Amino acid sequence: MLYKFIICFLAGIGAGLGTGFAGMSAAAVISPMLIAFLGMNPYMAVGIALASDVCASAVSAYTYGKHKNLDIKNGLVMMASVLCFTLVGSYISSLVPSTAMGGFSTFMTLLLGIKFLVRPVMTTKSSMESVNAKKRFLQSVICGAVVGFICGFVGAGGGMMMLLLLTSVLGYELKTAVGTSVFIMTFTALTGSLSHFAIGGRPDMLSLIFCVLNTFLWARVSAKFANKASAIVLNRATGAVLTVLGLAIVAVNYF
Repeated sequence: MLYKFIICFLAGIGAGLGTGFAGMSAAAVISPMLIAFLGMNPYMAVGIALASDVCASAVSAYTYGKHKNLDIKNGLVMMASVLCFTLVGSYISSLVPSTAMGGFSTFMTLLLGIKFLVRPVMTTKSSMESVNAKKRFLQSVICGAVVGFICGFVGAGGGMMMLLLLTSVLGYELKTAVGTSVFIMTFTALTGSLSHFAIGGRPDMLSLIFCVLNTFLWARVSAKFANKASAIVLNRATGAVLTVLGLAIVAVNYF
């Protein structure tokens, strides 16, 4: 019991910090830890991770929205595109043999963390808002399609891909990018967790409760800090969190 609590506590801290700071999917941290250290069935572990993701993303989205760092309009457009193309990617994945893309998704958190440390996102809200509305709509649809297809095809990387595209392609400033990312993930994670529990049955309730509560708490703490931090401090904090979590994920998967 104590060992299970410690693992869920550590997983919740990592997942909450990743979600609150960088819009990272909690599943990227919680799933491998539950599987590696508790020997949990992978399907159940993903369901618990997605359920934790719902709460962490929801509280993070609320916090970012409260500070006006959330683009709901284009977020909804991107979310619709993500959901549609996740189905497409999933279908195509079922027709193709295993690929090397899974390895890329494993290293994505680490690479993105290094990116924020080396090349921070210093876009301002004024420059972000100067983009033509029609161009932004089209970009949201295309980026949503890319994220959805990769999620469906590889089965991971949604939160990180969204953050990368929102900052690098759509030109969002970092806080708005994270806020919009967690807003989208609230609904995608809810859909995923419900389907997992409907198909896989009742999860390990103690692990579920421990993970959800810890992830929720640390996502709230990190989101509040992120919204009050300056751009350069947030970039460094985000980069540091993602780099550490990325190294941990790689270690769990390969060592």
